Amino acid sequence: MVVLVFVTFFVISLLTNILGPIVPDIIRSFHVSLMAAAVLPFCFFIAYGVLSIPAGFLVEWWGEKRVMLVFFAVALAGDFSFAMFPVYRVAMVSLFLIGGSMAALQVAINPLLRVAGGEQHFAFNSALAQLIFGSASFVSPQIYSRIIQDFNDPSGGRNFVVHILQRLVPATLPWVSMYWIFTVVILLMLLVLRVSRFPEVRRTSEEQAGTVAMYRFLLKKPAVLLFFVSVFLYVGSEQGTADWISQFLAQYHGYDPHTTGATVIAWFWGLLTAGCGLGLVLLKLFDSRKVLLGFSIGALASLTTALFGSGATAKLAFPLIGLFASVMWPIIVSLGLNSVAEYHGPFSGILCAGIMGGAVVPLIIGRLGDSFGLRAGMMFLYFSFGWVLCVSFWAEPLIVNETIGNKRQQ
Repeated sequence: MVVLVFVTFFVISLLTNILGPIVPDIIRSFHVSLMAAAVLPFCFFIAYGVLSIPAGFLVEWWGEKRVMLVFFAVALAGDFSFAMFPVYRVAMVSLFLIGGSMAALQVAINPLLRVAGGEQHFAFNSALAQLIFGSASFVSPQIYSRIIQDFNDPSGGRNFVVHILQRLVPATLPWVSMYWIFTVVILLMLLVLRVSRFPEVRRTSEEQAGTVAMYRFLLKKPAVLLFFVSVFLYVGSEQGTADWISQFLAQYHGYDPHTTGATVIAWFWGLLTAGCGLGLVLLKLFDSRKVLLGFSIGALASLTTALFGSGATAKLAFPLIGLFASVMWPIIVSLGLNSVAEYHGPFSGILCAGIMGGAVVPLIIGRLGDSFGLRAGMMFLYFSFGWVLCVSFWAEPLIVNETIGNKRQQ
């Protein structure tokens, strides 16, 4: 069961993090503006954010297995519909269905991991799950790059998989091959889930969806709203960077989105994952607010280098943004939860709803990019990353993270 949860994390990341690499293909294939291209990630992440809280109630009513079966089936419907009918309007509906499904799946599998792996191993297994999630975000653009190269290679038909895909996908839309691959992956997940026996999960107070009264109580607290905005803008910063890397490198430096663009995005996610290890060490040495401040400054410096440096510099600087962004999510969430004394379960749901920032910020960048150029559009990231930097100044947690220094003082 633990392995099944890990595989689910991998699949969620695989489907989620293909959006950045395919943005240039969306623009070219559908002949749309930057803002119209950003509408597709918007559809994905707005569903992700909107369904985070309702999914908690569904898991309590239906149980983990039923929720996972239902939402993998919903994801299959969305994925297969676009694979069969690869047009812009279908893509919007498809990505909304997939995004909502990924949100529900994440809500279901976290308590399942705690029970299946044992509470005493939950912290370790959670960290390992995030590592697996990050590895899939590194792998997804690499699979895309390899498939596109083989698809366009005259000798690629010798590869059985590519040969099948060439029969299924229009010759002008080779990137749609990824959605046929995802169709197969989701079908396999449904088969495995169908025959799997699930343990009984008793949700802790931290995992329960809560009541409407609890949400009303929390939403009256300024700290709750501030941390919601912080999560919103952090996820927007992360996706706003990843979604536009490939198009930026192609537009300003002439790099091929199918090779260089995909590779740079893969390393963005790869360093974001690797940076979590560095963050764990630093959080044992320094107050989390100081770590957040330092990494925010690093992200802003890397953003400046990526936007205004040479092509070779940009290829290095964009992944470094991922490295410096790596600690932002866990620190913001932990500071938020440690700033409120009660109802942590509902508060977690509110914070997870902030994931919809991944829908809004890329859209803002696209709109600004259409009017003033993509470089100017991506300068909006100075505001979103700048907000994250400010969290390190105004956050006042009731409990600070334990470091080697304050542990000795105790």
